[in-house]
Amino acid sequence: MKVTEHIKNSKRTLFSIEILPPLKGQNISSIFSTMDKLMEFRPSFVDVTYHREEYILKSDGRGGLIPQVTKKRPGTVGICSAITNRYKVDTVPHIICGGFDPQETEDALIDLNYVGIDNVLLLRGDDMKLSNNEFKKDTRYASDLVKQVVRMNQGNYIDTDLSNQSKTDFCIGVAGYPEKHFESPNIDQDLKKLKYKVDCGSDYIVTQMFFDNSKFYDFVTKCREIGITVPIIPGLKPITSKSQLRSIPKNFFLDIPQELVELIENSKNDIEVKEIGIDWCIRQSKDLLKHNVPVLHYYTMGKWQNTAEIAKSVF
Repeated sequence: MKVTEHIKNSKRTLFSIEILPPLKGQNISSIFSTMDKLMEFRPSFVDVTYHREEYILKSDGRGGLIPQVTKKRPGTVGICSAITNRYKVDTVPHIICGGFDPQETEDALIDLNYVGIDNVLLLRGDDMKLSNNEFKKDTRYASDLVKQVVRMNQGNYIDTDLSNQSKTDFCIGVAGYPEKHFESPNIDQDLKKLKYKVDCGSDYIVTQMFFDNSKFYDFVTKCREIGITVPIIPGLKPITSKSQLRSIPKNFFLDIPQELVELIENSKNDIEVKEIGIDWCIRQSKDLLKHNVPVLHYYTMGKWQNTAEIAKSVF
């Protein structure tokens, strides 16, 4: 079932999660452990992230370093298929620009269509670390991915010589940023680009994490004011360590409310920080429930225990 159908058919706020593929060389047992614990809360759908290849520096054996390309977390399509087969729950694989040209993206979408997956979350993704690639050989923007999936939904493939091309039927999700994407000069310009993705054919939006609900509500209001009418799903994650006071703003370019900062700074250790972070996320979730958001979407980051504790208090 499509994400939008789940939302349309439900009279309550839904629960969904995002999980990470295991590191290369590990098996799928960690995914099953997470799913076993969180299926109690009946997730309507499960996002599975995709991580592009990146450069890492390795010793050349002579005291120097040489760059090598590696994929640390492959297997998104296989994991989606395994989850759908084992748990009978809908999955949403992430499709990114980085590392793929349009033909490779089309091939991946054909594979997803073959195994019966009809939801995708389309993201630009990051440039490759330690490279000057800057998406020169890849699909450049998430809006380009949206256009490509829409074309396939209409039965139009890259190889125009193909006859009897069948239509796919993907439900298309895209990312939104309540505190704007870090590359946008301002929130209005960022919203303009988001509306363009929706106008190209996106069916719903899921947001980056945030810790101040007022910023999410302002974001939704501004979206509606410029004509974005698709469902907007808030993405949530608890802070679990003091070091995240630095790493989260640095990596995700968002603010942490001063009240939460002071609670964490005054804590004795990360055990207390985890309790504070989970409690804050529970408060966020309950407030969002009162505002009738369509879904509460949790970024598990491989730690099902945190999400389970939150879900027990909210759902």
